[in-house]
Amino acid sequence: MAANGLINRHWIYVARHLATDFCLFVAAFLGGTFIRFKDHEDWTHFFGLYLPAVVAGGLVFACLVYIVGLYAPLRMEHAMGKRFGRLAICLLFALFLVVAIGYIDWSTRIGRGVMTYSFGLVVSLTFAHHFLIYRRSRSFREKVVFIVNDQFDASEARAFGSFGAHLDFVGVVAGPNYEVEAGEDVKLLGGIEEIESIIEDHRVSRVLCTTTGLDDPKMRRAFCQLRYSGVAVVSLISLCEEIYQFVPIEFVCPSWLLGASDAPQMLYIKKVKRAFDIIVSSLGLLFLGPIMLLGMLAVKLGSKGPIFYRQIRLGRFGKEFEVLKLRSMVVDAEKNGAQWSAAGNDPRSTGVGKILRRYRIDEIPQLINVFRGEMSFVGPRPERPEFVEKLAEEIPYFQERLLVQPGITGWAQVNYPYGATTDDARRKLEYDLYYMKHMSLFLDVFIILDTFSIILRGGLDDSKKVEHPVSKAILEHYRSPRGELLDNAESASN
Repeated sequence: MAANGLINRHWIYVARHLATDFCLFVAAFLGGTFIRFKDHEDWTHFFGLYLPAVVAGGLVFACLVYIVGLYAPLRMEHAMGKRFGRLAICLLFALFLVVAIGYIDWSTRIGRGVMTYSFGLVVSLTFAHHFLIYRRSRSFREKVVFIVNDQFDASEARAFGSFGAHLDFVGVVAGPNYEVEAGEDVKLLGGIEEIESIIEDHRVSRVLCTTTGLDDPKMRRAFCQLRYSGVAVVSLISLCEEIYQFVPIEFVCPSWLLGASDAPQMLYIKKVKRAFDIIVSSLGLLFLGPIMLLGMLAVKLGSKGPIFYRQIRLGRFGKEFEVLKLRSMVVDAEKNGAQWSAAGNDPRSTGVGKILRRYRIDEIPQLINVFRGEMSFVGPRPERPEFVEKLAEEIPYFQERLLVQPGITGWAQVNYPYGATTDDARRKLEYDLYYMKHMSLFLDVFIILDTFSIILRGGLDDSKKVEHPVSKAILEHYRSPRGELLDNAESASN
């Protein structure tokens, strides 16, 4: 219930702070111009001349702040000094851009007086903004209660204690079918009929429940009453979507898939996304063309064989197409049959190929596939037919990712490094499912910014494979013999 609003809250939070940084940057230069020319009758004329450079600098500053991760609530554990160091670098780069634009068009050059005042204001305003973000995120704890209807729900509630992510687990509320067993260690707050007073007494901001509990007709009236009272009732899968932006396969069921298929805007999928792909691929080929030419030359000089690598992949609805990449491996890389590639440490990669793969230069020719309409710029990674067939037998709902256009980059690609195992494919599918439900131009832009961040860092660290964002206790709980949702997922996929 109310899941979409809660899930989108993360991106609204990010967009709000991104827009605030942009506005503060522009306001600082507006204030600096006023202070410098306040005695001049037409001081706004000067600001009008500076405005194009200031807007460009503000946009670059806000995008850089997102790229370095200063809007991510889950990265607030970084020390304040480290965060402000990153903020200072972003700010200096943006100010350098403003100055550089002034030298390109001398009539818009910002004088030393305006720049001095503006610099002081922009540093003060943006640092104050990010101090408030840091302080609020470090101290914020959201109080939640869990409604349990049987012993399985109770054990899940205990697993919630390790979920973290700014959640303060108050206790459990007994559903109509739940009875506390002797010796059971559970903090019982009361029954479902007392839910309103419990929420008021403990200042609870949201109620958590299992998917089966949400469908229980005995509790439906209480849930509806809470919803219309302004209290959110959400399941664990919705909580994972909201906080971690991924969908644990253990929690997926047919009803979730049906709801997810209704979420994306068809106008965006059919029209806007295609127009976006044409524009981005055209600009990409124009500006990245010289880099691709250098990559082609490096491949030619680095090893014998063709410059381009062509391979059959599956597109939307399983339609086959030929993907185009710069060759990064030896010619006979698959003499022993189809194999997964393993990022930069793949022994089949050439010396040049490792560099091309590390900085994603080998994927630039895929812009041609995007322009043709065979791929999208953002979407699940296109897989080979033989791998899809194998993985679909082992991973529930793996073929769901074929319902949308594959992409050069995507939510899974920016959150999880290159994978070479079934478990890696399973983990990436969890991010693909999230994207498929929430795809939008808004999300695509953030994914592209994340892609730039990864390219600048030279790829994702393999440590991403070690730490799962959701507590191991919860996942192990759902993989227990009573793991009904997992059983349902497996039976539905067969």
